[in-house]
Formats: sequence, C-alpha cells, structure tokens
Amino acid sequence: MCIRDSYVTLLAAIAADPATPLSDLDFLDAAELAVVTPPPVGELVTGDLPLGEAFAARARLTPEAIAVISGGERHSYQEINASANRLAHLLRDLGIGAGSLVGVYLPRTAGLMPALLGVLKAGAGYVPLDPAHPADRLGFVLADTGVPVLVTCAELAPRLADGFTGVVVLVDGDDAGLLAARPDTDPVPVAGLDDRAYVIFTSGSTGRPKGVEVTHRNVLRLMSAGHGLYGFAATDVWPLFHSYAFDVSVWEMWGSLLFGGALVMVPADVARAPGEMLDLMLEHGVTILNQTPSAFRGLVRLAAEGDERVDRLSLRLVVFAGEKLEIPDLAPWVERRGLAAPVLANMYGITETTVHSTFHRVVAEDLVPSAANPVGVPLADLTIHLLDPAGMPVPIGVPGEIHVGGAGVARGYLSRPELTARRFVPDPGGPPGARMYRSGDLARRTADGRLWFLGRLDDQVKIRGYRIELGEIVAALRVLDEVADAVVVVREDVPGDKRLIAYLRAAAGARLDVDVLRATLSRRLPDYMVPAAFVLMEKIPLTTNGKLDKQALPAPQGALRSERYQAPTGPLETRLAEMWAELLGAGRAGVTDSFFEAGGNSLLALRLSSRIREAYGV
Repeated sequence: MCIRDSYVTLLAAIAADPATPLSDLDFLDAAELAVVTPPPVGELVTGDLPLGEAFAARARLTPEAIAVISGGERHSYQEINASANRLAHLLRDLGIGAGSLVGVYLPRTAGLMPALLGVLKAGAGYVPLDPAHPADRLGFVLADTGVPVLVTCAELAPRLADGFTGVVVLVDGDDAGLLAARPDTDPVPVAGLDDRAYVIFTSGSTGRPKGVEVTHRNVLRLMSAGHGLYGFAATDVWPLFHSYAFDVSVWEMWGSLLFGGALVMVPADVARAPGEMLDLMLEHGVTILNQTPSAFRGLVRLAAEGDERVDRLSLRLVVFAGEKLEIPDLAPWVERRGLAAPVLANMYGITETTVHSTFHRVVAEDLVPSAANPVGVPLADLTIHLLDPAGMPVPIGVPGEIHVGGAGVARGYLSRPELTARRFVPDPGGPPGARMYRSGDLARRTADGRLWFLGRLDDQVKIRGYRIELGEIVAALRVLDEVADAVVVVREDVPGDKRLIAYLRAAAGARLDVDVLRATLSRRLPDYMVPAAFVLMEKIPLTTNGKLDKQALPAPQGALRSERYQAPTGPLETRLAEMWAELLGAGRAGVTDSFFEAGGNSLLALRLSSRIREAYGV
C-alpha cells in the first residue's frame, strides 16, 4: 500500500462520517493492517523450574564442569551449587521465602554467583547493589525495597552500616562459620515461575529511581528465545562484562549457566581497558561477547590498528545492546574478522521487557555510511506495536512509539502503581489481562516487517548502555543551595562521543566550584550520571514558547575548570602532562586535572592511549 492509497482511504473515511475525530479515522487497508498489527504469538517452552532449581539441574548433569572463573580461581557447577545451597538454608532460617526480596552487595568476583543463586534458591528475588554506586543511591534502593536481609562482605559492609537496619549476612568473616555449618543440599523449592527473580533499578525522571520487577518466567523465556537464535552450548565461554545491577548481566549469567557454559568475571578496570579485555578473552577462549556500542569501540580501534590479538579470538557471537548501534562504525572490525565468525547481532531491548526484545543480524548492506539503524524483528514470543499518540497503528514507514507485548513484559514497578498503570498498558492483541510496555522509543516498520530504531520521545537517554533520565540529574543539582537553576543535555560534538553537560545558573551571591559540584553529585548519583562538564550561565535560554532552547546552549569549551592546579613532578609526569596539553590544545595540564573537563573526549582518549603505548610500551 502506498501513501496515495492511504490518503484515498482517509478521504473516504472522512466523507463517510465527517463528525469522526481525525485520530479515530482508519486509513489502513486490510493488507497493510496485517503488516503493522503483529499477530498473537505463542509461549516458548521453558520448562517448569525457576532459575535456582534450573541451575541445580544443570549442576547434577555436569557437576565437574567449570561454571565460574574469577582471576586464578575456577569453580565447578557442583561447588557453586553447594555454596548457593548453604546461603539459601541460612536465609530460610532468617525467615526468607517466596515473595521476599534480599539485597546483594558484593564485588564482581567468584562469590557473586553463589550469592545470587542462594537468594533465588531461598525463594526470594535479589536486589543488586553495585559497589560502584554512591552510598546515597544504595541507601535509597534499600529503603525503597525494604529488604530485610543484606548479603555482603566485610570489606563493603561499613559503607552501608548507618543506613541499613535489617540483618546483614557477611559471606566472609563473622558469618563464614554459620554458612559452613549449613547443609550443601538443595533446599525444597518454594518459588514459582511467576515470582520475582530480581528487581533492577533504572533512572527516574522525577529524581526517584524506579525498581523493575522481573519474574523467573520472564528470564527463562528470554533464554529460550536466545537459544533458538544462537544455539547456546556447554562449550561457550561468556564474560560477565557488565554490572549485575545492569540488566544485560542477566543475559550473560543465564546464557552461560543454564546451558552448561563458563562465566568469566571481568574486573571493572579490565572492562574499561580494551587491550586488557582482549588478553582476557584470549586467555579464557571467550566465545560469546555482549557489548554496548560504546564499549566495543575500543576493540574496533585495536582492529583498525592491526592488533594481531583480534585475529586469534575464539568469538562466534557478539551481541550489541544497551544503546543505539551505529553499524557503519564497525567497518574496521568487519574488515579484519568478516561477518560470519563472529556473527554480529544488534538487539534492542528494555529492562521492563527483560533485557532484549528484537534481533537483527548485521549484514554487509548495513555498513554503508548512509544506512539507517535496523533492530530487526521481535523475539519469538514477543509482539511490537508502533502506535501514534492516540494509540492507533501507524502506517509502514511512519514513526510510531514502540509498545512491546508478550511473555517478556515485567510485572511492573515496585510500589509504583500509578507509574505502572501509565507504562504497562492493556495489550489488545494478547489474552485477557495481558499488558504491553509503552517504551517511549520511536521506530518505523518496513514493508517486510522489520523495525528501524529512530530515538526517544522524551528526555531519557542512553550513554554507555545506561538508561538515564536527565530529570534525575537536574533534580540533584537544583536542591543545592548554590544552584538557582539547572538543565542537563546530551551533546555529541564529536561523532560517537556522547557526553552529559550541565548548564547552571548560580544562586545570588554564590560561587560555583566544579570540584564541590562533582563531589556532591558523586555521593548521590552513579558515576555515569555525573556530567562531564559544568557550564555557568547568566540565564537559561528559552524559546518564545517558554521551552528550553537547546540550540542556544553553548559548546562546553567554556566549562568550569578546577582551580586546584598541581604541577607535574619528575620526567614521567611532565611528559604525560605535555601529551595531554598537546592533544587538548591547552597551555598546561595539572596532575589532578580531569581530561574530560578540559575538553577531552573518548576519541582523544584513544589517541592519548596510543601515544602512551608508543612512548612507554604499556
């Protein structure tokens, strides 16, 4: 059906009933309606075992196989299952059971998986608390969930000592003996498939993060869909590259452990260093890698530079998720490795619809510089509707808001019934009571049914895979006494380098200190939500309609700079400071300066890394 046919249909509908509101008029014929209205889908076969019991079944099948690798430690399925069982029995003794929530506050090391599995085997859902997040934010999550028990370690526990009044279980130190005394046998299952497996918090537009409740069934059908696409196997090795408070970790953990593979714990500093990540993947023979496009950019650079390690990788699959993938940027990687080994897959998804919702295999045509952003087709048990503001299907090629229906849709937001009702709306194509998630993302559909991602309807953004509500950052700035007004935007002054920039108007008589601003925000927000630069404004520019005039906001070259200059000492610091100054076009660089505040970006950072490697061999 072409635009002309749609127009004729619309005119006929107007003539038939001129009093009908325009938004209610139907201008799609039966053929096009069949393309843009997804048919009902069936349920995937997932088995009847919740995640903890499904892992136990795998441990009985391959007890000696390696399940978790962390540094020099290698732990079998039998060992991980036994450790998880001891914790589960202890949690049961503390009154934890079906319907409970338990906080988990641990580093990304070998002890993480037994802790998460122990919570699940006790019948509860886990609430991940990333040690990289500030204590204030962790305290909010603990208060919002009301968890009665927190599983942590002696090193981390003091950070939350003042704000948590429940029971603290230390997996080392004082409670190690209690755990060792518990049986290592599988506890009697009490959780059902529709009980919560976890609650992951995402950024909130009002300044209040919101917890997404995801069930065992949600996760199990995701892994069933993924297995149908990629054939997960016991020979696969997956890195746990992402924070376990970020939903891609769910895909990494269970894609490996439900199918007998090995999960490699990736230290945070290795995840940020592409060269070290290459070494880790070679050492352990990683076969499936999950990346945000931002993180993969470093590996693309190494491929472009001719790093021979890229050719020796055992990868069979790279899955991109978390943010928009600019596929032409992958060209240097594809020139080295091709598109068959590894397969490159672009997967669009949302925490509220259980990690991934669509699949697209990258093909050569996608690498053309002018190509759009294909995210493919829905997973086997999901439907995607593109609707206009009135809730009507949009024609082929016309932008519409993504609404995801099917078995991946989460239970809703924890203790936020009004917000749940607004975002989890009735699904007219599903069974009675079914809901679909209103994403706020825009896409268009092609005549063959594929989806092309277009962006957001609102101020929500994704940077390095993290979903960020700009309103949460603005709220954290506006409560400061020295700030009269604030706006935060994402700028991409250098292609591929998205940065948060805060524009501030100082309160009367106040002086804004960038070091104080950064330190204050770092106590309230995760590091990925702290703006890269702060720009002082006499007034915030508005349009004639009273809205923020983003075009009038200046580039951040004039951003506030730290006044705490510390001169370099010795030949090494002096040469490194000279490199910084040369790249940034600055007169000088102090040893405590922020590279990004001084005008740096991720591309300049890669150039700096190359210069350091050439000069010092590190």
